[in-house]
Amino acid sequence: MPVQILSDPQIIQPYLSDESKVTGQAQSISFPECEAEIREVLLAVRQAHQTLTVQGARTGITGGAVPTGGHILNLSKLNRITGMGWDAERNCFLLSVQPGVQLNQLNKAIAEKSFDTTGWSAQAQSALRRFQQSGAWFLPADITETTASIGGMVSTNASGAKSYRYGSMRRHVLGLRLLLANGKSLSLRRGEQFAQDRQFSLRLDDGSQITGQLPAYRMPQVKNASGYYVHENMDLIDLFIGSEGTLGIVTEVTLALAPQPGFTWGMMAFFTREQNALAYVHALRALPQAEQPIAIEFFDQACLALIRSEQEQLHAHQNMPALSPAAQSAIYIEFNAKSLPERDEAINRVADLLNAAGGDEQATWLALSRQDLEKLVAFRHAIPESINRIIAERKRQHPNLTKLGSDMAVPDDKLDWVMKLYEDTLMQTGLEALKFGHIGDNHLHVNILPRNEAEYTQGKQLFEQWAREVVAAGGTVSAEHGIGKLKHALLAELYGTQALNEMRALKRCFDPQGLLNPGNMFPLEA
Repeated sequence: MPVQILSDPQIIQPYLSDESKVTGQAQSISFPECEAEIREVLLAVRQAHQTLTVQGARTGITGGAVPTGGHILNLSKLNRITGMGWDAERNCFLLSVQPGVQLNQLNKAIAEKSFDTTGWSAQAQSALRRFQQSGAWFLPADITETTASIGGMVSTNASGAKSYRYGSMRRHVLGLRLLLANGKSLSLRRGEQFAQDRQFSLRLDDGSQITGQLPAYRMPQVKNASGYYVHENMDLIDLFIGSEGTLGIVTEVTLALAPQPGFTWGMMAFFTREQNALAYVHALRALPQAEQPIAIEFFDQACLALIRSEQEQLHAHQNMPALSPAAQSAIYIEFNAKSLPERDEAINRVADLLNAAGGDEQATWLALSRQDLEKLVAFRHAIPESINRIIAERKRQHPNLTKLGSDMAVPDDKLDWVMKLYEDTLMQTGLEALKFGHIGDNHLHVNILPRNEAEYTQGKQLFEQWAREVVAAGGTVSAEHGIGKLKHALLAELYGTQALNEMRALKRCFDPQGLLNPGNMFPLEA
């Protein structure tokens, strides 16, 4: 039975937006349940001379899943874990998953070692038995929004707090299967197909080849999710990770799992001065690699004020302690340890660093159990949730308002500089803002909360100013959320017009008609 292509506006309406809160338009939608049905849709869309927007869980915040007309290809029903293997070279288990599998569902199946094995090969069944007899394993890719789909995480090269230790999604993807705009399939395994300098020739599954030239720009040497990932002699699987759905449609992902550490613990340290918090970050990052945290997160004075305003609710639901009135900033760190003695030694070491940086050991929250760790994670999540509530309230009076969230990162030696840049310019403008996020990677989210349309415009102009200065300092305009449809100007600031033209030329190698995800990463061509 052919896949249904639905054109009822009432069915389409809920799929016209994502977490960016931008709303698009579309003439039709489909929910394929296998690769063959995706190929059917591609053929129908090409014959109708339409474009196609691929969606997963729609958790992105840069508008990547917002359609610009044409057809919506929603992959939420491709949600099966399709097999397991053992990689002897890397000494790890592998999982093959469809793109619509959500991260929380995958994490649950891995933790419980329980899978629907319908259709699994005998080899996959054998690997599963070995997996069930081994210790605990996990997927190190850790992002804040656990309802995100695996396909979306691949398309954006997603990352999160623990990326400080474990890296972004790219590090954990060992295989990809994609359908190109012409319906042909491409299967990639890490370590098999490479560029020659910046020339590439990719072998498709039918034996044909796609050849082309990688863009000439140099990526900033920081945590980065801006534009195509390209460099000389690169493994070509990496070209598709973070390509925001512009080169092909992911139909299966092979992920590498890692052994679960014996103990995980966390600490929330509070400081009366932001300079002391920064000194603590520098001290933590100076630790030997084996002693490094897996996450280092920052919260400024405005974040703590917001938490205090929500304190009664947080205490009721999470049993969270009261915040000290003297606290002006906070640093959350998380560690893994193989044994209790190793954990206790690390706690003492971190406490010494905290005291030397001017922190207060007595005012620190220590989380040694899973339940206590969840309270600290709830603290982190409460900030963006509260921001969203504030903006939703303001939108009642000013419907065009959205929050403005930065996603920039700088080199290690520019951290203090960029913190001062944010603070000074925000003070000059008088805009309401909060700074928080992945300070271990010099990657702060500055959320501006405009109170009216004039402040919204002012905030966007400030972001453009920051982008110019961050790029000049060797940083990036997007470290984890990608460009989507909302940050075209920032990508142009990072790489320039010539680079955008080279990106378009690369896309045409795989999608000559501009069928896939038009408007993602760079503007639609006139």
